[in-house]
Amino acid sequence: VQGTMSAVLWMLLLLSRWVSLAASQKPPGLSVGVVMGQTRLVPDQELRPPRSPDDALDVSVVPLRINQTDPKSVITQVCELLSRSRLHGIVFADGTDQEAIAQILDFLSVQTQLPVLGVHGGSSMIMADKDEKSTFFQFGAALQQEALLMLAIMEEYDWHVFSIVTSKFPGYQDFISTLRVTVDHSFVRWDLQSVVTLDAVDGDPNSKSHIALKRIQSPVILLYCSKDEAVYILEEARSLGLIGAGYIWIVSSLTTGNPDFTPEAFPLGMISVSYDDWEYPLETRVRDGVGIISSAATAMLREKGELPEDWCSGTPRRHMMHVWNEGRDLSFTPDGYQANPKLVVIVLNSDRTWEKMGRWENGTLSLMFPVWPRYNSHGDEDADENHLSIVTLEEKPFVIVDNVDILTGTCMRNSVPCRKHVKDNSTSGGSYIKQCCKGFCIDILKKIARNVKFTYDLYLVTNGKHGKKINNVWNGMVGEVVYKKAAMAVGSLTINEERSEVIDFSVPFVETGISVMVSRSNGTVSPSAFLEPFSASVWVMMFVMLLIVTAIAVFLFEFVSPLGFNRNLAQGKDPHGPSFTIGKAVWLLWGLVFNNSVPVQNPKGTTSKFIVSVWAFFAVIFLASYTANLAAFMIQEEFVDQVTGLSDKKFQSPYSYSPPFRFGTVPNGSTERNIRKNYPDMHQYMTKYHQTGVQDALVSLKTGKLDAFIYDAAVLNYMAGRDDGCKLVTIGSGYIFATTGYGIALQKGSYWKRLVDLAILGIIGDGEMEELEAQWLTGICHNEKNEVMSSQLDVDNMAGVFYMLATAMGLSILTFVSEHLFYWRLRYCFTGVCSGRPGLLFTISRVSENNARPKKNKKCVSSWAWWARATTWSATLSPPPSPTGTGRWPRTRAPTPTCSPCAPTAPSAAAVRLRRRPPTTAAWTPPLAAHVGAGAHAAVRPLYKQRPPLSLTLANHGGHHANHHLDPQAFYPQQEPPVVAYMVPPAAAQPMSYVTAPRASSAGGNRPRLYRRITHGAATQGSNLQMNSTVGGRSVFRGSRHPSARTHSQHTHIWRKTV
Repeated sequence: VQGTMSAVLWMLLLLSRWVSLAASQKPPGLSVGVVMGQTRLVPDQELRPPRSPDDALDVSVVPLRINQTDPKSVITQVCELLSRSRLHGIVFADGTDQEAIAQILDFLSVQTQLPVLGVHGGSSMIMADKDEKSTFFQFGAALQQEALLMLAIMEEYDWHVFSIVTSKFPGYQDFISTLRVTVDHSFVRWDLQSVVTLDAVDGDPNSKSHIALKRIQSPVILLYCSKDEAVYILEEARSLGLIGAGYIWIVSSLTTGNPDFTPEAFPLGMISVSYDDWEYPLETRVRDGVGIISSAATAMLREKGELPEDWCSGTPRRHMMHVWNEGRDLSFTPDGYQANPKLVVIVLNSDRTWEKMGRWENGTLSLMFPVWPRYNSHGDEDADENHLSIVTLEEKPFVIVDNVDILTGTCMRNSVPCRKHVKDNSTSGGSYIKQCCKGFCIDILKKIARNVKFTYDLYLVTNGKHGKKINNVWNGMVGEVVYKKAAMAVGSLTINEERSEVIDFSVPFVETGISVMVSRSNGTVSPSAFLEPFSASVWVMMFVMLLIVTAIAVFLFEFVSPLGFNRNLAQGKDPHGPSFTIGKAVWLLWGLVFNNSVPVQNPKGTTSKFIVSVWAFFAVIFLASYTANLAAFMIQEEFVDQVTGLSDKKFQSPYSYSPPFRFGTVPNGSTERNIRKNYPDMHQYMTKYHQTGVQDALVSLKTGKLDAFIYDAAVLNYMAGRDDGCKLVTIGSGYIFATTGYGIALQKGSYWKRLVDLAILGIIGDGEMEELEAQWLTGICHNEKNEVMSSQLDVDNMAGVFYMLATAMGLSILTFVSEHLFYWRLRYCFTGVCSGRPGLLFTISRVSENNARPKKNKKCVSSWAWWARATTWSATLSPPPSPTGTGRWPRTRAPTPTCSPCAPTAPSAAAVRLRRRPPTTAAWTPPLAAHVGAGAHAAVRPLYKQRPPLSLTLANHGGHHANHHLDPQAFYPQQEPPVVAYMVPPAAAQPMSYVTAPRASSAGGNRPRLYRRITHGAATQGSNLQMNSTVGGRSVFRGSRHPSARTHSQHTHIWRKTV
């Protein structure tokens, strides 16, 4: 028995310890009061948040339902609840829309230091200012957040002009300040026209505020006031004509209040921003409120280890700033509003019920279209005459459709929101999605709307067509306007007769028509590409006619020139001299054309040189033109189909090509209609190559499925300019057939037609249209080579240089005549033969005695030869034997000392013509002085430049003959000495020394070299120069030189030029 008692005691002891341990591990209790009105009953079990074994607190809910929500009753009932229950927090969810409830709860939180959450009705309405010690938190958005949402709505619909109307309800100054600061720092071009603050108590119609209200002209008005004040302000606005067509009112949640009660003064279509009551039911908000208080208390328990008995010393305020409940962010701002609230945009429809049209969450706005139900499902089209429904069609660059920004859900600054209909099986009519429209036509629409002062709702046509009549029914954009679903149609809509019968068009704002686009394909350089810069006629004229004709002209003029090489044969001047032939002339001109440094022989005649000079100038132009145009043909590695227009054989007879020529267009448009009407056979063939859209056609061109695409010229020019790689080109650089234009379509007899026409003309007149065209309609490929091939240079292009050559031929005849006239008639007057003094030509050039010799049957007959011969024979030197063997030399000129009309009667000097042939004929003039000294050395004496008495004797030198292995008598006959003489009267002038020196050369033999101012004693071995100062009282200079058969003419020629 004693053992049994001991076992029982031990069991009782263990049980007591377990009970005490379990009691010590029980979580602390947390009591939260829930105050609700009678408007909506919620079961108590739905008020408690779900329980988890891991919860650190045991949360209990103390509900309180109140019948009266006036401030006195609310304070009394809440104080009674606090006196009978120890509460850690209060969740208030009344069903009224009295903003005074929020002020009462803020007062209770300050007095009790309990966290109070207003989650519905008046308890969640916006408060202007809260006490610094307030622990009142609200499920709602701050005033600044609602103001920003209003601006976001206006930006979505491109409403940039607005006014602000407020009462003096607390918080109106913050509302105005928030809007002003945002507008001033926004990149959107907002136009805040006026700010009006009304005193709702003052009913004086003559007050300044009411006068300012009358002056409001903006289509959008933002209103901030209480619900009661809104009734008075809206009735006043209705009396002033600010309610109804043309005016949009956007109000805050404070003005809307409880959406279940809507005053009659609220106009249809009024937009309000409010806390989300549609997707956030009351039961969920109450549980979230209890969970927020529980989460804050749990954070305090973990921080301090226990819940404080007195909340005044340990308020959970800072722990409620960052709260997550069930994976949702339920944090609050220091002002006591939710940091990331869920807001909705609601609109008052024709049933006078609030309808949700958009949502704001995490800074992203999502709106449904259209804005007002009366413009869509309710069919109240006449409710607002200044708000138009406009249809458009996507077609770059005129209308470009983009998706909204992923992060913000909004459109960019230069785009306009537009709705797109999407089929939805859940609803019979489908739904709309928001997209962003921009482009050339959209910018024009915005400018027109700003000038004409209307608002619009833009949407995309459902079938994606411009408009075609099928079975007497119009589709596309034209159908939307014809059947009055849209007031306007804006886009790349071509004006034509068929459409003009059922709708009105504005004045055209873009010129367009029909054009053809083709694609460049890879090709090869033609083997004859180097000949393609010039046409065949140019090459024929160049190489067959001009080159040969010009070469013959140069040869002929050189042949008959007084100084030409060919006349040497006619006058017996060196039978072994060179000749200028036709082949040499062709070779000379060929070398000039292609600028080759080839050895050529130049003509000597003046006329020939003139023609060659003109030909050289022609060659420069010809070669430059060829080189500039050659690169375009040598690098052209792409092939483009050549088409000239809709009447081209490739379009009219495509089967005549192998493979058949393939072309098409986009059906149900003006291009197809034009082709079907004017080219029925062509239309029948091309139907199998029709494209669903422009982009598909471009892909078909590049992939080779289509050879040509026929469409609107404006669209094709844009696509060609923006094509990647610039592979697509339009024929003729955008040549247009059937010219027309793009216009804005309006309903037949529309009131807006005249206003729209004036607005478009104003845009064109101000130069804004050109700016838009430069922005949207130009591309990077417009400067590329859009021609299918480079044009050849024909005869017309090169006519100028050919005319120059022809003119040069004519001028060469005059040059030829002048050359001979001067040579045979006027030469002597310029050389001073008759006057005995050096003439003009002697001053500017060396003129040989051959050029200055007197001629037979001329007026100026020289007597210098007779004088020189007589004087020389009287010298101490004996003359050589006469050729007749009689000792007497025959006279070649009559010694008549006359010179008329160009010289004085007493001539003093003349030049004896020197012969280059052997002196065996009777016409050879004997030397005036001669002395042959073989092997003698020359003594150098000062000579004089101005024709001193001089006799130069070229004699044979044995040493040179031995060096060159030449026979001294190889050139001259043995009986005649190789003598060449000069004789000039004495005259003292500038001293100058001359000496001849042989120069050994394997190519040209010994040739004289002249040296000036050689000092006394200088001599060259092998030369025979002698000075004789006693010949007839005159100084005679003798010089012997080896006259080889090859270099004789050159030696004498050099000697003559020396003198």
